Amino acid sequence: MKPTAAKLVWPAAVAVLLVVLWQGLVTAFDVPVFLVPSPLRVAQALREDADLLGAALLNTLHITLLALACATVLGVLIAFAFVQSRAIETAFFPYAVLLQVTPIVAIAPLIIIWVQDATVSLVICATLVALFPIIANTTLGLRSVDPGLLAYFRLQRATRWQTLVRLRIPSALPYFFGGLRISSGLALIGAVVAEFVAGTGGTGTGLAYQILQAGYQLNIPRMFAALALITLTGVALFAVMAGLSRWALGGWHESESHAE
Repeated sequence: MKPTAAKLVWPAAVAVLLVVLWQGLVTAFDVPVFLVPSPLRVAQALREDADLLGAALLNTLHITLLALACATVLGVLIAFAFVQSRAIETAFFPYAVLLQVTPIVAIAPLIIIWVQDATVSLVICATLVALFPIIANTTLGLRSVDPGLLAYFRLQRATRWQTLVRLRIPSALPYFFGGLRISSGLALIGAVVAEFVAGTGGTGTGLAYQILQAGYQLNIPRMFAALALITLTGVALFAVMAGLSRWALGGWHESESHAE
């Protein structure tokens, strides 16, 4: 079996095995549906509530993608500033760490109160969750240049801009894409957590709101269906970022060109 096919076949086989085991245990022990629904019951809920859950998924995905885009732009700009001056990095990097270690559930209520627009407040919350990996990985990549090449650029009297564009950025791309894979999942987590805290209702509700409503109504199959959609969305986002990394680096960098 080719390595590329094996990366798809083996995880799929494990997933099928787990689903079969889940179905077997629920059936064998006659577990009530309000405790743990069977995979078939979850699939039925997905089919019956497709319109409701589909609209919620699109709303959560919208928040996630906006947050990921904001985190990417801000993280790269901050990393550029850090790499240009050790003083700037020394002064401000601890505050980036502070954002990372502060639980979003602690500050999300304040952001939601301060920002009147629900969508903007959710994007800000999710951006804060996803920001640090971009900053940390990109900064590390921009500084992880070959000393010999850096000395050569200095010997050729290259400007800071030329060194940044022609040396530091290409060297940082593998680190940047590594941070992007992490941040894509964190942006989704941040969006879901912010929705939980906000408790938004109405027409623009996300999957977190559907989980809350399903819990109040003891509609456990719908709750599991929403959780399954969140999980599948996270996997899809990671796969897209991995594919983007392979596309950008596969032709020249050993981290992807020798992946087979």
